[in-house]
Amino acid sequence: MLMTEQATGNHPQPRPRNGATTSPVEHVTGAQSLIRSLEEVGADTIFGLPGGCILPAYDPLMDSQKVRHILVRHEQGAGHAATGYAQATGKVGVCMVTSGPGATNLVTPIADAHMDSVPLVAITGQVSSKAIGTDAFQEADICGITMPITKHNFLVTKAEDIPRTIAEAFHIASTGRPGPVLVDIAKDALQAKTTFSWPPQTDLPGYRPVTKPHAKQIREAAKLISAAKRPVLYVGGGVIKSGATAELKILAELTGAPVTTTLMALGAFPDSHPLHVGMPGMHGAVTAVTALQKADLIVALGARFDDRVTGKLDSFAPYAKVVHADIDPAEIGKNRAADVPIVGDAREVIADLVQAVQAEHSEGNKGDYAAWWSDLNRWRETYPLGYDLPEDGSLSPQQVIQRIGRLAPEGTIFTAGVGQHQMWAAHFIDYEQPATWLNSGGAGTMGYAVPAAMGAKAGLPDRPVWAIDGDGCFQMTNQELTTCALNNIPIKVAIINNGALGMVRQWQTLFYNQRYSNTVLHSGPDELKDNKGTRVPDFVKLSEAMGCVALRCEDPADLDKVIAEANAINDRPVVVDFIVHEDAQVWPMVAAGTSNDEVMAARGVRPDFGDGEDD
Repeated sequence: MLMTEQATGNHPQPRPRNGATTSPVEHVTGAQSLIRSLEEVGADTIFGLPGGCILPAYDPLMDSQKVRHILVRHEQGAGHAATGYAQATGKVGVCMVTSGPGATNLVTPIADAHMDSVPLVAITGQVSSKAIGTDAFQEADICGITMPITKHNFLVTKAEDIPRTIAEAFHIASTGRPGPVLVDIAKDALQAKTTFSWPPQTDLPGYRPVTKPHAKQIREAAKLISAAKRPVLYVGGGVIKSGATAELKILAELTGAPVTTTLMALGAFPDSHPLHVGMPGMHGAVTAVTALQKADLIVALGARFDDRVTGKLDSFAPYAKVVHADIDPAEIGKNRAADVPIVGDAREVIADLVQAVQAEHSEGNKGDYAAWWSDLNRWRETYPLGYDLPEDGSLSPQQVIQRIGRLAPEGTIFTAGVGQHQMWAAHFIDYEQPATWLNSGGAGTMGYAVPAAMGAKAGLPDRPVWAIDGDGCFQMTNQELTTCALNNIPIKVAIINNGALGMVRQWQTLFYNQRYSNTVLHSGPDELKDNKGTRVPDFVKLSEAMGCVALRCEDPADLDKVIAEANAINDRPVVVDFIVHEDAQVWPMVAAGTSNDEVMAARGVRPDFGDGEDD
């Protein structure tokens, strides 16, 4: 993925610049040194939960005037909240928990952040250094456990190493391809006496992310763009992380090429822009999926050719040459061979591409995409995104999400859980700005939405935040609504309540002969079985018990009124239980393991692209 070091918020310089002064030496404990280090790197918010081994750090944290600690109800909530904070603000998210089960409860959000390249520093307590390896109480080898899912991790057993380690952790997390870094600190290191001064001398041999692209590769890419007949700009989340959205708009308008934005890149290019053809992938827009299949050139910017975009890999984009630009050289050629590989930062790559394309144009080499746009516009008009309203007059989940998007104040941030509601939120809310759509893309983590919304709102308290969640996802992490209520974090939550694990149920409908094995959530006492949606628990009563305003909407006639009521409440969290039809499905769809050529616009509707597009 691509990014710029400047775009990721506060992180320390690796070493003092010439002439820089260091702070006076202070005599402190390791725990005090940790909190001072966090203050110096610019951490202003920590999501955490104390326990025995990290407890020494919580005592000086109480005295900090610069760092706000938000006490979560579960460590997984701390990790997802730190991720939401990072995705919304562009700064490094921070979470802090204790050893053993506290640390292992962070594994899911760390893996989630790793898959989606989120800058995160997770601080965990560890048993005393002499007890490590003895199976001491609440000992877990969290460094070993998380090694495959962190960008780097550290085990600190000496108090004097804490400032350097924190400085390095923030630098690694926020530069190059961002990602999670774990810092595991032994309890005796936190308790020991040491000295503190800032900035520390850091030492990261071999860590030199390449940001400036090679000029020859840029020129080759520009020539391919100018010579292509059917180019596509395939934009991934790295463009948002690099702060390159303005440059992307210039490049797209300069070339006139169609733009597709992945699930992680929604908002990188305005949905309303005429050059935008939608989101590609398993549930992508027909035009976006087909544009990639028919393209003769794909310019991939901060995207990784993941399986949800490519479908069956050996049949993906069979006519296309590939320009692949990424800050992580390991991504280039990993899934699809690149004709022109470009290693570099997205903002610098795109800015250089703009100049190179302008040079091509000045020499009379300008692409003619008129026939290509004729095809694209025909597909757009023939196979737009849409949905049918339920025949029984019940609420359509797509309609609920669409109205939330249209009635939300400008600049609203949306988070989503994983499943049908995630795809509907991607399709039926318009994203015009970067960092207004936060979701779990690579890991597909149920339970992400509520704590991520909490983190986003904590980082940007003046921005409205809506969490679009499913009744299944909501039951995994809803306890963080208590955290929101007690910490003045007034998020809004829409539960798309269809009484089932919706996406799994859709697969059972399509591929398992409607055998709904263990996907029904609404079974309960006989007196509740005639109701639609999940009723055990009663989400209204549950949310009220956690200090929220809770509403329920079952009638389409009440939809706008209920959403407006939720939007008007800004002094506490609001939860709306939307009871929706259980049989609504996500379309378009490419079945898992099949070619993108087999995209279905709707159930039983295979697009007819006519003749000649494959030439």
